[in-house]
Parts: sequence; structure tokens; C-alpha cells
Amino acid sequence: MQLHFEEAGSSDAPLQDALPNQLIDMTGRKILLCEDNSLNSEIAVALLKDKGMSVTVAENVKVGLDEFSNSAEGEYDAVLMDIRMPVMDGIEAAEAIRSLDRPDAGTVPIIAMSADAFADDILRCENAGMNGHIAKPVNPDILYQTLSKAMSDSRK
Repeated sequence: MQLHFEEAGSSDAPLQDALPNQLIDMTGRKILLCEDNSLNSEIAVALLKDKGMSVTVAENVKVGLDEFSNSAEGEYDAVLMDIRMPVMDGIEAAEAIRSLDRPDAGTVPIIAMSADAFADDILRCENAGMNGHIAKPVNPDILYQTLSKAMSDSRK
């Protein structure tokens, strides 16, 4: 048995990822990281600090929600949210942030970080008001590109 394939032309090339190739300068940007796993948190903090960002870590989403609620308006440039967390899950937390009575609650980028990466999981995150989804284990390039795009979009 033989299979015959036609050679793919340049017009048949896969679509490029929608994320930007060039990153914005993230130096000095402040990120709220809601992550209950200490190893995942340590890795994310190292990756974020490597690009000059400062990070506040919340060990569960309730602490993260309280931190955001008590912060100055516009203090955080983005929120990285684990989905499976104790006390409250990331979906509930994103909805709670979006419902806060302050202008930045509707505009701060909230990005899910989760091993749950099926289309339905990503759709749940979008429906909760999240701006993006990063699958775990985290690929540093995707993390930076997703943050860069979300922070650029929120400034428009």
C-alpha cells in the first residue's frame, strides 16, 4: 500500500500564532499571582522577575481577591490566576474581580494558568471575563507573549 501526498505550498502553511512577536517592555509592571502550589509559584515568580516585573503572590484566590480589592486603583498591570485553588476557584475569583465597583476591575488583564487546557476549559475562563489562558506546565515564551498582548490591549 502506498500513500500519495501533494507537496504543501506556502499558502497551505499553518497560521501563525495570534500572539505578538515583539514583547512590550515589562520592566516595572506589577503582577498579582494567585497560585497555591509553591513550586509553580516559585517558577512563575522567577520568570516574571527575569523580565523586570514585580510580583505579589497570593497563596489562594481569596487572598488574591482581597489583595486586589485593597490595592490602589491601577496598581496591578495583570493578574495570573490558577484555576484549581482551595477556598475559591479561579473562575469564581475572576468573576468576583470583574464585579468589583472600581474602574480597573473591568480592565485589568486576568490570565488563567491551568493544566485544564481543553477548549471547554478555555471557554469557561473567557466567559468568566479572563483575557487569556496559559497551559501548565508554563512555557516562558507563551507566558511573556500572553502578558505582553494582554497588557498592550488593556492600555488601548
